[in-house]
Amino acid sequence: MAINIRSTPTTEAWRALLVAHARVNHELERELRRETGLNLGWYEVLLLLASADEERLRMNELADRLILSRSAATRLVDRLERDGLVERFTCDADRRGMEVTLTDRGRDAFMTAGRLHLRGIEERFGSLLSEDEKQVMTNALERVADANARRRDFRDPTAS
Repeated sequence: MAINIRSTPTTEAWRALLVAHARVNHELERELRRETGLNLGWYEVLLLLASADEERLRMNELADRLILSRSAATRLVDRLERDGLVERFTCDADRRGMEVTLTDRGRDAFMTAGRLHLRGIEERFGSLLSEDEKQVMTNALERVADANARRRDFRDPTAS
């Protein structure tokens, strides 16, 4: 016996967003791994560092922008550091804190992956929408994100 699940315009929009996100992300991840060996999580760290002042962030700020726990961010940075894509060092201003910065290898990997990733986003997302649809989506999703921000100081990870 099937359960009768109530559907509303809100739940239909939510489901469409989740399914589209999952399908596009799956393809972007597959392409990124195949072409560069990076996964989307690694790419996001490189993106955040590349867009930060002096290509560096404190570990706690990086974790906040990734919306990860401090320990999860540390494990992620450990793997990137092992592969020579980032470096970690003690903060000059606060000897208790750690900062992460891109290495030359990390910068090169980011540039290569970035071109591929942007092309994939355009092909799998942007090319399927009109300019008006993109603007409506941007406005609506920014409003939702702002209303649900974990913290007042949370910023868009892609903002410079």
